Amino acid sequence: MSYDLMVFETSKAPKEREAFMSWYAEQTEWAEDHSYQDHEVTSPSLQAWFKDIVQFFPPMNGPLASDDVDDPKVTDHCIGHDVIYSAFAWSVAEEAYPKFRELAIKHNVGFFDVSADNGEILFPGEGSQQSKKPWWKLW
Repeated sequence: MSYDLMVFETSKAPKEREAFMSWYAEQTEWAEDHSYQDHEVTSPSLQAWFKDIVQFFPPMNGPLASDDVDDPKVTDHCIGHDVIYSAFAWSVAEEAYPKFRELAIKHNVGFFDVSADNGEILFPGEGSQQSKKPWWKLW
């Protein structure tokens, strides 16, 4: 199991939770006709976000893949046209969540805490549908 987070193009995602979750399920069927390891297939704002996040959590696969297979920060980033889904090692979850969210706000892309029950869905500039606290600080 991994600790999973996702960023997305806010113009493509529904803002109501139930509709968002249906859209999310469609996105994670991974049915697009391209490699999911190449950041060039995604939008300019998600590409900019990706270029920042890989400085902290290098990709496991693709053109920018890290050679250090023992580094717990090496992350499986799955890149679609409108989403980037990242599967982190649990040991870096407390570091990944704030950095992922911070960079989502910086690049004006949405943020979804996939691993949390009823996880936060953030549309920068419009607020969040859930607590801004990560799952490990909710109790």
